[in-house]
Amino acid sequence: MALAPPEPARATGTVAATRVGAGTPPGHRATPRPGRTRPGRRRLLTRGSVPYLLIMPAVLGFAIFKAYPIAASFWISLTTGNGDARQFTGLANYRRLMDDPLFWTALRNTALILVVQVPLMLGLALLVALGLNSTKVWLRPLWRLGVFVPSLTGLVAAGVMFSVILNRDAGLLNWVLSFLGIDPVNWLGSPFWARVGVVLVITWHYTGYNAVMYLAGLQGIPKELYEAAMVDGAGPVRRFFSITLPQLRPILLLTVVLSTIGTLQLFDEPYVLTGGGPDNATLTVTMYLYNNGFKYFDFGYASALAYALALIVSVLGILQVRLMGERR
Repeated sequence: MALAPPEPARATGTVAATRVGAGTPPGHRATPRPGRTRPGRRRLLTRGSVPYLLIMPAVLGFAIFKAYPIAASFWISLTTGNGDARQFTGLANYRRLMDDPLFWTALRNTALILVVQVPLMLGLALLVALGLNSTKVWLRPLWRLGVFVPSLTGLVAAGVMFSVILNRDAGLLNWVLSFLGIDPVNWLGSPFWARVGVVLVITWHYTGYNAVMYLAGLQGIPKELYEAAMVDGAGPVRRFFSITLPQLRPILLLTVVLSTIGTLQLFDEPYVLTGGGPDNATLTVTMYLYNNGFKYFDFGYASALAYALALIVSVLGILQVRLMGERR
């Protein structure tokens, strides 16, 4: 019986690739060129995709823990009730907010603390930074550490400590004032002095933090500018207003914006120190938000308060950047 001749091998893509060029031995597999992929297969790790993979955890974290709660709270601000009984009411919570006298009281208290405390704290911080930057001060690292230490104290701990210091009957401050012949001051029982007490706590806590930021800016100013100004006969005051302040403008803007945002979100210090009293004199917007959300469980109205506060912070931040920003 005659045998049929063997069929030639099918020309697959791999085998066809081996037939390129004369002299290639049959069955030899060609080595793929670097940087190229086989048809029909895509590589996950490429030079273009690696940066996106690196930022992916941050994007996912923002989406889950920031974007979703922000969107959910906006939806809740348009509703009333809790759980399955929640009903869509549109802008009712925002209309209620405009007619709520306690909200305006909290906003007025926050604005008063902001207007008094932020300039006072930043002015003191700048003076402290100028002193720490002077070459005539001995043991400057030790002084810098002492100035910065209050900012390391916990907010609740600072509030508790000042509630003891400002105690009317057994407080340290009234004890010191007694040596000057001043009658005891009801720091936490009077609306006016309670606001002063809150300003004292915040100023004590954050002045050193801002002073360190100003000190870093002062050390970055070229010495040649001061030397040239001294050659021209400029005195210390002229050098301060013509060189120091303009050179510190970016840091001044940063501290003003951060301090404004922090004061508008003020919660821990007055909550621990006065609980919002007396007679709502130290009730801030954030404390009022907290009371509605976690004491009265009115999450719809608390969410509306949060969005109103976010709007106020955004508007003030934009205005400050426009007024103090770099002039082109």
